[in-house]
Amino acid sequence: MLVRAEPGSLTLTFDGRPIPAREGDSVASALLAAGVQVTRHTPRGGVARGPYCMMGACFECLAEVDGVPNVQTCMTPVRDGMVVASQDGARTLGGAAGGDGERDGAAAGP
Repeated sequence: MLVRAEPGSLTLTFDGRPIPAREGDSVASALLAAGVQVTRHTPRGGVARGPYCMMGACFECLAEVDGVPNVQTCMTPVRDGMVVASQDGARTLGGAAGGDGERDGAAAGP
């Protein structure tokens, strides 16, 4: 687990919990440094998912940020006062179902 000697001067909240962060952190790195490993649950089976690749390729770190769902937290710079919430179930893309919700761009069944 990532542990920091100094917490940083910024604060975001995750599911109501204050999370310290540093200028230049991504939301995902701040969450991981605070011991948060789960940012969402899959629609099938409710399997826990969290930051994995840290470069925007896997979409495992999705969460709701400042009221906007499906945000890649590994690609989102932290700002003081951000409100981040874990995300449960399927996400939508452009108002339509995003496949099975397990991968970005997953094709829906026939």
